[in-house]
Amino acid sequence: MSKETVVLTMFATELDALMARDVLKDEGVAAFLLKDDAGGMKPHLQRTNGVRLMVNAADTERAHRILRTLTSNWKA
Repeated sequence: MSKETVVLTMFATELDALMARDVLKDEGVAAFLLKDDAGGMKPHLQRTNGVRLMVNAADTERAHRILRTLTSNWKA
């Protein structure tokens, strides 16, 4: 099993990224966030640099399916 991680998607806010991460974790997909906002002192950098949702490369396809299902339910 590969230990390589990849950026699944990017979000403009940490809150959106946290919600997506939690949905993946609830489905058994390990995920974590990468962000550079000066330790929370400059949250506006989240909008310019983005908040990256990271997953194991082997879980990429499954994670995309889970998030697609989630977002398609939002539009309904």
